[in-house]
Amino acid sequence: MTDAFRRFSDAASGWAGSPAFFALNLLAVAMFLGWGFVAGFSDTLQLVMTTGLTIVTQVMVVLIQGSQNRDGRAVHLKLDELLRAVAEARTDLAGAEDMAEEQVERAITEIKGED
Repeated sequence: MTDAFRRFSDAASGWAGSPAFFALNLLAVAMFLGWGFVAGFSDTLQLVMTTGLTIVTQVMVVLIQGSQNRDGRAVHLKLDELLRAVAEARTDLAGAEDMAEEQVERAITEIKGED
């Protein structure tokens, strides 16, 4: 189940960022606007539009977040491997994603001061 979700999530996220999906969204908006002018923007039409958009938005948020979480973990894994492979590498920032915002800002300031 997890592997099937990963494959579906990756495929859906990739497709959602494509020009074809953007064009499909523009077409859907144009169709709803056209339907609205014909139907007089009734309460029923607005309910259908908002309900459909809410469902699509929720599903896309979950799929894209899952894909981004996996990408982030993979990047951290690769960076950790590089830090272990390079003897001169500074490892004190390896866990920066878990630091408080103030600590990150302080580390950035220190690094800029070293240049």
